[in-house]
Amino acid sequence: MKISERLKTIASLVPPSSYPLDIGCDHALLSIYLVEERNFSKVVASDNKKGPLEQAKKNASSYQVSDKIQFVLAEGLDAYQEGVDTLTISGMGGLNINRILLDHKELLKKMKTIILSPNNYSVAVRRNLVKLGYFVKEEMVVKENNLYYPILVFERGKKFYFEKDLFLGPILKQKNKETLVLSYYQKLLQEKELLLKALPSSFYQKRRQTKKEIKWLKKVLES
Repeated sequence: MKISERLKTIASLVPPSSYPLDIGCDHALLSIYLVEERNFSKVVASDNKKGPLEQAKKNASSYQVSDKIQFVLAEGLDAYQEGVDTLTISGMGGLNINRILLDHKELLKKMKTIILSPNNYSVAVRRNLVKLGYFVKEEMVVKENNLYYPILVFERGKKFYFEKDLFLGPILKQKNKETLVLSYYQKLLQEKELLLKALPSSFYQKRRQTKKEIKWLKKVLES
């Protein structure tokens, strides 16, 4: 089964004995892949839009895996089913992901693993998950259509992180010899340098923060 590199990477990070819920499943390609290629016996695929979910059901039927995927039309963690212990969310903005998680903090206690691939605001996502009682277990970067997407794996537990760790990624910064990670940091550095040039001098706090981030990026690229 052919799926995007991003979804394939996420699928590889889902613990084999888990019961996953994919929020915002779109056409359920991730869920189908988990059943078809990774032999999961049950998966929950949810979306808040009827159209994509109907297409998802057709896709599952064409792969003859409908009996192993439960489709739920719901908003965020309203799709939770008893026994689910792993959560995946990708293709959404980081602030939207944070909102979904904060709306049902009580259900997060049931989640052993949370795998997220935000389109943006990955720092805010890390910060939020750490506050919610998770630590960063794994981090990877994929590149699609000339865009870089971090993939973040969180597990239940507490760890202390410095501000620099949450910005760079505590696991990602240890992979700074990998070509893709280096390219990701270089792209981020370019964006931060452009931002600094565009920021008015009156934006003192934002300029100070951006200078700090530029310094961190240069240091990790030079190490």
